[in-house]
Amino acid sequence: MNMKRVQQGFTLIELMIVVAIIGILAAVAIPQYRDYTSKSKAASGLSSLNAYKQSVSICAQETGTLTGCNLGTNGIPATMATPLISSVAITDGVITAAVPANAMGNTAAGSIILTPTSGAASITWAITSTGMPSAVSTALAKNN
Repeated sequence: MNMKRVQQGFTLIELMIVVAIIGILAAVAIPQYRDYTSKSKAASGLSSLNAYKQSVSICAQETGTLTGCNLGTNGIPATMATPLISSVAITDGVITAAVPANAMGNTAAGSIILTPTSGAASITWAITSTGMPSAVSTALAKNN
């Protein structure tokens, strides 16, 4: 009986090629995923500050100036902590939100600062940050 031997399984080279391809894909995908999650957390943090932005806008409209639009006065609510924002401070309309360490991909505590500029018919907001990773800073800059 002369039977041919049928190849069974994969060769070592084929397995090594598959492992190398998976390693390359993981090396590209993991940093992209971190950036994506940091950007989505930054957007969530900004949306949690919308109530403060609206309150400052109403205060400026009613008083005619941003001076005196402080936390806990003129209808601006007191600070509320969230998982992404540990505290909020408002002085003359400038909103400073403290971001705890590791909340948005940052290794140390940071902050998001919303600075209003009163125009003839509207208020524009400049958004800056300190202590945030570049992905978060980029996401915040796009919301200006």
